[in-house]
Amino acid sequence: MAVVVIVVAAVAVFAIAAVVIGREAHRLDAVAPRVVYDLDQAVEFVADRVPAPTAARISHDDVRTLLSLHLRHLHAKGLWPDIAEDQVQDIASPVVLDELDETAWVIGQAEASGVELDDADVAVVIDAHLDYLDAIGAVGPQAPEGEASGPAGP
Repeated sequence: MAVVVIVVAAVAVFAIAAVVIGREAHRLDAVAPRVVYDLDQAVEFVADRVPAPTAARISHDDVRTLLSLHLRHLHAKGLWPDIAEDQVQDIASPVVLDELDETAWVIGQAEASGVELDDADVAVVIDAHLDYLDAIGAVGPQAPEGEASGPAGP
């Protein structure tokens, strides 16, 4: 009799554990992976990856300004959540970024803000910033050829 009770208890514990683990696995699968963006880390990452001539012409403050401008643009396109919390992956329509458009927008904003930088330096910084976003897992797959003209936000 005691053996039967122990076996039933073990089966019940296993069943409860399987249900709880399965439920949590399903919940976590539906939630977008949490990506932590650290502006200081991004500035260092980008500053370490720009070519020497660019690094000689721009400061870390310039890099921080350009990254902040770029982040504002990404937020306007809906790529930066309003609140930092687990969110269900519900991508209704993909947002496609064109590196040239991103760079052109940041160049225009930098000029409007009074930041005097060479366009080529801005392009290098934005390219390195996109590499940082990819490195932290904030970028999805590359769009298929011809889809770059798809929904690109404002």
